Amino acid sequence: METVETTATRTFLTPEEYLAKERKALTKSEYRNGQIYAMPGASHEHNVIMGNTFAELHIQLRDRTCIVYPSDMRVKVSSTGRYTYPDVVVVCEVPRFEDSHFDTLLNPTVLIEVLSPSTAAYDRGEKFASYQKLDSLCEYVLISQDSVHVEHYLRQGQAWDLTAFRSLDDVFSLVSIGCELSLQAIYAKVQFS
Repeated sequence: METVETTATRTFLTPEEYLAKERKALTKSEYRNGQIYAMPGASHEHNVIMGNTFAELHIQLRDRTCIVYPSDMRVKVSSTGRYTYPDVVVVCEVPRFEDSHFDTLLNPTVLIEVLSPSTAAYDRGEKFASYQKLDSLCEYVLISQDSVHVEHYLRQGQAWDLTAFRSLDDVFSLVSIGCELSLQAIYAKVQFS
């Protein structure tokens, strides 16, 4: 989902206040450092790419214990107190949630973000730095909505190895969950200007 960092509210909120407000809200907002950041609607291309990616993983994981969630599953990075809404989330352990609302996941295995011009730097930088603090996270995928370009980060101990894909003929493995994604499938029905 797209976030706009300039829309922070001016009032500091505790995580509890954020969750109470967020659970009643009609639109989604991320939370970091006591501030709420509104998430505006996504583009046509963003939604198609997110849907394609979710569908591909859902089919591959259908008969396994892993669960794939679309963009409404909130993720908390406990060590930073950050709450986000990744575009696609996969968990392969028993899902752990923050509380009895079961709407804030604590242990994702794979996180996938669809990039837009307004979010690319944040998703590659500050957000990824925060996600790296999740002990459960094994892979992070960034998918461009403006061109055929996928960045796949794989955790190797304390390091993250990056492999980039730029051809519709490319296929990459999500090794932590035993899945493969083809760029042809990810970008199906997407037309670039």
